[in-house]
Amino acid sequence: MSGEGFVFSQKPIAIESGSGATLTAEDGTEYLDFGASYACTPLGHSPPAVVDAITEQAQDLLYVQGSYPVATRTALQEQLAEVAPGDLPKVWLCNSGTEANEAALKFARSATGREKVVAAKRAFHGRTLGALSLTWKDDYRDPFGPLPSGVEFVPYGDSEALAEAVDDETAAVFIEPIQGEGGVHPGGDDYLQTAREATTEAGAALVLDEIQTGVGRTGTMWACQQAGVVPDVLTAAKGVASGLPLGVTLCADWIAEGAGNHGSTFAGNPLVAAAASATLTQLQAENVPENAAVVGEYLREELRAAVEEHDLPVREVRGAGLMIGIEVKRGSMRVLRDLALSQQVLALPAGRSVVRLLPPLTIDEGDADSVVDALVEVLS
Repeated sequence: MSGEGFVFSQKPIAIESGSGATLTAEDGTEYLDFGASYACTPLGHSPPAVVDAITEQAQDLLYVQGSYPVATRTALQEQLAEVAPGDLPKVWLCNSGTEANEAALKFARSATGREKVVAAKRAFHGRTLGALSLTWKDDYRDPFGPLPSGVEFVPYGDSEALAEAVDDETAAVFIEPIQGEGGVHPGGDDYLQTAREATTEAGAALVLDEIQTGVGRTGTMWACQQAGVVPDVLTAAKGVASGLPLGVTLCADWIAEGAGNHGSTFAGNPLVAAAASATLTQLQAENVPENAAVVGEYLREELRAAVEEHDLPVREVRGAGLMIGIEVKRGSMRVLRDLALSQQVLALPAGRSVVRLLPPLTIDEGDADSVVDALVEVLS
């Protein structure tokens, strides 16, 4: 397939269909999908309950603007408020993770009347101008400057540096509980708890970007639950609607009061709302986050054992649940290419030296063993 005319570069594998953790190419080759298109298919590809919900909704109503109440959208908003970590009753729906973070930035500045934002080095929060101003990597930022000002970056995971940066001019602190694009680096419970304490003391908003870590990915519905931290704003996207375009900004009451004049044409359209509601229902009914915790721990242990047994060129295996980073001693893109072409396993990069695994949360230990065997073959 030619890449001409496309924004994204095209990989040499044309996908025709998908089911569960398997993607099938046009030539009939089956691939074990351990990237889930950047964590977008937590229930696997084309989960029947989600397909049924979309089909039923499409027969009734595809779209109506957000100022008209629609039962499907209202039900999803109530469902999201119920599964939120702590008291985050106000729900803003949009179309992507970057839009969710744009909304969070606007809401925090409006609610506090302040401009300064503290973000982390290596962070990734999106590609639109506001979210991009919170994103660390120069390759993402430089072609599009000047970006909105007022953002101060501090080392990720450094509680002391974070606390020193938060003051009475700070509107918000933006943090990923585990950095995804930045290399699958967990911040740690103490780091998140320090962020909570510092923002509370300063009257600033704590915004947790759970776009990649949320919806059961790390073994609980939200990663912040493992640290006992409730933010003022939580953003989610990717897997929340099984890959359909949906972003979510969950807000405390005091943040929502300052939301101001913010809107979006396609926000919370009924078709996507139906997909999200079905996704969340299945995640809870089938204890999918628990499966992510159990199988994720098994996979990390097996990877570490394989590294030791076969003396593989791997510096570290890290992560939580089924969000796993494998830091290799050679280029990650070469490893990913060999995995795909010789082992029929699809994974993702997280920088130049990290292979990132974000499989559907429904995989089992047999799938985990297959990926360990594939990595041993490629890295040996």
